[in-house]
Amino acid sequence: MRLVVDLNRCQGYAQCAFLAPDVFAMHGDEGLLYDPAAEEAQRERVAQAVAACPVQAILVDEMDMAAAGRTAASGREAPHA
Repeated sequence: MRLVVDLNRCQGYAQCAFLAPDVFAMHGDEGLLYDPAAEEAQRERVAQAVAACPVQAILVDEMDMAAAGRTAASGREAPHA
C-alpha cells in the first residue's frame, strides 16, 4: 500500500499516529513521520487514520487499492512494482 501525506496541509493533530502507530509517528509537536510503503496488514488502521484526519492530509494510492481488490477476488498475489 502506498501512502502520501500532504505535509503542508497536516496540522499535527496526531489522530493518525494514535490510530496507526506502526505507520505514523509524531516528531516533536508538529512534525509527522510516516511509512510511505505501509504493510498490507496495516490497511484497516490506515483507513481509520485517513477517515479521522481533520484536514484530509492522508492519501492512499487508489490504483494500489483497486489492484488489491482484484487480487483478493482472483486469489492471486499482485505483481510488485
